[in-house]
Amino acid sequence: MTAWMVRTGHGPAHPISGGRPTAGPEGGTRSRGRGTSRVFGALAGAAALLTLAYGAGVGVAAQEPAPAAPGGHGAHDSHGGHGGHGGHGAHGASAADPSRADDVAGAGGSSWMRAAGVFSPPGSFVPSDALTYDTRLVPAGARIEVTRFTGPSGTRVGAGLHGLVPGRAYGMHVHTSPCGADPAAAGPHYQHRPSATADPVNEVWLDFRTDEDGDGRAEAVQDWNFREGGARSVIIHDRQGGAGERAACFTVPFGPEGSV
Repeated sequence: MTAWMVRTGHGPAHPISGGRPTAGPEGGTRSRGRGTSRVFGALAGAAALLTLAYGAGVGVAAQEPAPAAPGGHGAHDSHGGHGGHGGHGAHGASAADPSRADDVAGAGGSSWMRAAGVFSPPGSFVPSDALTYDTRLVPAGARIEVTRFTGPSGTRVGAGLHGLVPGRAYGMHVHTSPCGADPAAAGPHYQHRPSATADPVNEVWLDFRTDEDGDGRAEAVQDWNFREGGARSVIIHDRQGGAGERAACFTVPFGPEGSV
């Protein structure tokens, strides 16, 4: 790279190296600057430019913008049913833990959470928060990502899945407890009004249908927020609707502050 001298005052800037000296009044040579202080200022300016060019100094971190606030009720998927548009695809995992990646952020009374995992059977050599109980429906290595945005007007939950059975309908709901080796460990559906109706208004239903690649997306929007510690997982069922066999489970920090 070429380093350029920065100087104040009028007149063009000159390269630090490669300039031709001019004769001084005593027959010697001198720089084109106006005195020794100009030379030291030029060198300092060039050093500052080199420092900035090589990245030392100020760094700026890129941030993903929070999604728009929820604005409706219920859930819909891109293929019909109760799943959804606009969910994010699952991204596998982080380098620290190949089965999970979590992001939690909050600002202005709102909070944003993302959790991703890779399914494996209970008791696998590498522990995972994403467990498959039926590898015919949710193969080991299938991936899931769940997002949750909470704001003053309510909550939006999105899900993206990869590597499932192509062209198949699945049910999925938010449950009250973390996953365990026993499919029943996740407890019942989370309900906004406990012991009330089991429907997509009082619960979070994320039913979806996979495409020809085995990928699916779902989204549910509610005008209420989760109770802290009340929602801890999502269960994938073998059929859509309010019930079905539990095929897989993913432990998710749904609480207002993203704490499991």
